[in-house]
Amino acid sequence: MVPAKHVWLTAAVLVAAVVFFGISGVDVWVQKHFYNPFLNQWLVDSNDPLPKLLFYDGLKRLLIVIGIFLLFGSIVAWKRPFFKPYRHGMVIVLLASVLVPVVVGSLKAVTNMPCPKNLEIFGGDYPHTCVWEKYGNTVCPKEKIKCWPAGHASGGFALLSMVFLFRSQKAKIAAASTAMVIGWSMGSYKMLIGDHFLSHTAITMLLAWFVIVLIVRGVDYGERKRWIRLTS
Repeated sequence: MVPAKHVWLTAAVLVAAVVFFGISGVDVWVQKHFYNPFLNQWLVDSNDPLPKLLFYDGLKRLLIVIGIFLLFGSIVAWKRPFFKPYRHGMVIVLLASVLVPVVVGSLKAVTNMPCPKNLEIFGGDYPHTCVWEKYGNTVCPKEKIKCWPAGHASGGFALLSMVFLFRSQKAKIAAASTAMVIGWSMGSYKMLIGDHFLSHTAITMLLAWFVIVLIVRGVDYGERKRWIRLTS
C-alpha cells in the first residue's frame, strides 16, 4: 500500500524539478560538455551503429522481450499456487509497462519542446525556452517537436514498478537498481547524441514513479472494493 502522502510528495517533487530545470540553466551547462561548437558535433554520433545498438535498439528490444515474457508468463502461471502472492505485483508491473510510456508519449506530443540539437546555441534554429513558455512571434515551427520528456527512457523507468512485485528487500533493491541503470543508460545516450537534456530524463524518471504509485493506489483500491480479485 502506498500512502496518499507519498503520491502528493512525488507530485510536488516532480513539479519542483520541472521548475528548477526550467529556470536554473543546469540543462544547458551540462549539455555543453557533450557538444563541440567548432566542429558542430556531439560527443557520440547518432549514426554510429555500435552505441545505437547497445543503448537504443538493443535496450528497446530487451524491454519488449521482458514485457512479452512477463505477460505470457503471467497468463501461464496465473492459476498456479506459487504465483498467487505475485498476482498483485504483476498486475502493477504490466499496467506500468503500458501506461508509463503512454503518459510520457502523450506529453511529448503536446509540449512541443525542442531537443538540444534543435537549439540555436547548439547549431539549430530554435531559441531555448521553458516548457511553460511559447515560442516568440519570429519563430514558426513547421511541425511539433517531440523532445520533452524523454520517451526512450520511459520503458526502462517503468521497470521501477517491479519493486512492488518482489517481497525481499534485496530483490526490491535489485529491481530498482536495474530499472535505474536501464533508464539512465537510455537517457544518457540520448544526451550524448544531442537528443535530450538532463532534465528530460530526470522528469521522465519522476513521472514514471508518479504514474506507478497512482497505479498501485488504483489496484489497491480496486481490490478493497472487490472490483478486481487477485488473491482468490
